[in-house]
Amino acid sequence: MKTIIGIAICAVLVITSISVSYTQTSKNKSSPTTARESDITRGKYLVEEVAKCAECHTPRDAQNQLDPARWLQGAPIWITSVKPDPQWADRAPTLAGFPGYSDEDGASILEKGIGANGEAIRPPMHIYHLKHEDAVAIIAYFVLFRALRNKSARPYPNSSQIYSEWS
Repeated sequence: MKTIIGIAICAVLVITSISVSYTQTSKNKSSPTTARESDITRGKYLVEEVAKCAECHTPRDAQNQLDPARWLQGAPIWITSVKPDPQWADRAPTLAGFPGYSDEDGASILEKGIGANGEAIRPPMHIYHLKHEDAVAIIAYFVLFRALRNKSARPYPNSSQIYSEWS
């Protein structure tokens, strides 16, 4: 009898630990399509305050200032290489709405430095080796522009419009 109770207790403990482990793994493997508000807020912070993506991915106006009406919509690269580099990109792609990229492409770019075409990211883009959670947050922020544009049927909103329209 004691043996049966002992086996039953062990079985319950094993099942409980498997369940907890699965739940934790599921939470840690989130994707931008299931992003939470905190992911988007963190993504906005990483994009705008840490990586400063807008500096290259947002067109500039006549005064050479970032054009908020075209926030993260791709732009000509304005910096040049000190030495000639045939790999140097001449244009930064659009990030607002993340057009032409899947979530997996974005994760590969941000976590491994490998582009959607399977090749290394071209300079002057930095090769990042981000944690998965940070890549998910950044992609969630980029994808938010697509959702807001589809909702309003007008050009991508700029950064200052994001929260007023999103909330």
